[in-house]
Amino acid sequence: MRDLLRLLAFAKRYWAYLLLSVFLMACVGAAHGMTALLIGPIFDRVLNPASIDAPVLLFKDPVFHHPVYLSNIVPGAMHNRSIWTMVAFAILAVFLTKGICDYLANYLVNYVGCSAVTDLRNTVFDKVVRQGAQFFEAHSTGRLMSSIMNDIEKIQVAVSHILADLLRQTFVVLGLLFVILNMDWKLALASLTVLPFVLIPTARIGRRIRRTSRRSQDHAAELNEILQETLSGHQVVKAFGTEQYESGRFRQTAQRLLKTNLRYVRQQALASPLIEIFGALTIVGLLTYARTQIKAHTLTAGEFTSFVIALLMMYEPVKRLTGIHNIFEQAIGASQKVFEYLAHAEEIQEKPGAVKLERFTGAIRFENVAFRYPLSPNGFQLKALNLEVKAGEVVAVVGPSGAGKTTLVNLVPRFYDVTSGAVRIDGRDVRDFDLASLRRMVGIVAQDTFLFNDTAANNIAYGRPGTPMSEIRDAAQSALADEFISKLPEGYSTIIGERGVKLSGGQRQRIAIARALLKNAPILILDEATSHLDTESEMLVQDALGNLMAGRTVIVIAHRLSTIRRADKIVVLERGGIFEVGTHEELVNGGGIYQRLHELQFVEAGSAMDL
Repeated sequence: MRDLLRLLAFAKRYWAYLLLSVFLMACVGAAHGMTALLIGPIFDRVLNPASIDAPVLLFKDPVFHHPVYLSNIVPGAMHNRSIWTMVAFAILAVFLTKGICDYLANYLVNYVGCSAVTDLRNTVFDKVVRQGAQFFEAHSTGRLMSSIMNDIEKIQVAVSHILADLLRQTFVVLGLLFVILNMDWKLALASLTVLPFVLIPTARIGRRIRRTSRRSQDHAAELNEILQETLSGHQVVKAFGTEQYESGRFRQTAQRLLKTNLRYVRQQALASPLIEIFGALTIVGLLTYARTQIKAHTLTAGEFTSFVIALLMMYEPVKRLTGIHNIFEQAIGASQKVFEYLAHAEEIQEKPGAVKLERFTGAIRFENVAFRYPLSPNGFQLKALNLEVKAGEVVAVVGPSGAGKTTLVNLVPRFYDVTSGAVRIDGRDVRDFDLASLRRMVGIVAQDTFLFNDTAANNIAYGRPGTPMSEIRDAAQSALADEFISKLPEGYSTIIGERGVKLSGGQRQRIAIARALLKNAPILILDEATSHLDTESEMLVQDALGNLMAGRTVIVIAHRLSTIRRADKIVVLERGGIFEVGTHEELVNGGGIYQRLHELQFVEAGSAMDL
């Protein structure tokens, strides 16, 4: 019930439409009741011309027991001589009212349901996209996509189409219940004694359906995960000839999903035969009772027919309600993962009253910084690290793989927060700043450049929508990207493919540099920006980086020591700590780690030249 209420809470802003739809569905239920009531006059009056003058009794007022005649519903009809006209008019009026009300109510409920679920999907997306790096390390892309799309799709079905059906069938049951109770309340209560034998097993089946639905959604997420990985890594799959292996993985997961879905179908279908069996027993009992009552002239054939038809009409929506209950259970099962994401606390949060970082003029200081990855508490760590990067300096960070270089620079824009100590900009802890303003001050060009499946122009202007084309072109020219972009089939309007697949590695890097140039952040982080490039591309990218670095505070991570010789300061990291700090000239003959790395690269370069 808690999960259901959380789902319905998203419909609060649409309460007026929902209230109107409830009223219209109540009219639909009343129309169904009137349809059953009209059966009696048809059998006892229209099809029995022997009765002419008697007024047509529809039902008795349940409070004062006053009789309500057809003439009360159709004004001006005072006796039975025009009974067929009255009944025909009543049938047309009832069905017309039911049709119009059902159409409007169905539209309104679906509008509320679809709008509420759209709000839910937007809320979940907003929550997920604001999560820190730790969250994305713990949740695969495929599973997140499955929850945001497939799980919420299950919820949408429940709170739109099925909610409309729930209201419709509920009011139909209430309308028909009113009819049978007014005809013969004792007989009605006897007829309804079988309902507990149906509802109790249905409730138990519903709990099983919820668990089955959660497993089904998990298998669907696993299938989505395999699909996403295989399509994204299609080159690796082909290179290793593992198409058959990936097909096998996909088929096995699809088979598990099929078994879970069939289990759901079996569980859901159990309610229908239960209702059919108990309904048949009820009808047999009623027919036995009716024979004696009709012989004793205490019940007419028309009244009994009207009662039985109302009862049969009521069993159908009851059967539908059990199916609706099962679908809601399925939606609640699917919603568990969605609400788990909504409840997940954001690791990187702003302090109340966070201040905006307007400018950077002083220095970035790492003060006794310690850090451990939250998901690997016994793994890598930074330990008591102290470092100052002054405004306008170019500081290079080098060291063996796994030394903590990328981890260190990721603390500046708060992709992670320090475990202890502080990272300060102009003397203030970065945790005191508004996140958006802090990250506006930092530009990043990484070795794994991510480009969107969009135009070259939009990729350069990412984060700055509406940027004039002249500024985009200026940034591209400074990044030495204008020449190759202009040669693309549609120039700057060319779609460059997912992750920039239509471009070479050097071209992708120059687009990323142009993006950083347009952002114009005073602090620049270059994380192995040229490590994957050939010599010619590296030279072009280095020239572009030179334009980008001008007038900025730069932290460079590089394996190739030749690219950081002119850095103002070189910081050598190993095993999460700073081992050396100095210029290239100071460190290259210092007998430490930097000299060893330099000599190794010199030997490797000489070996490559010999080849």
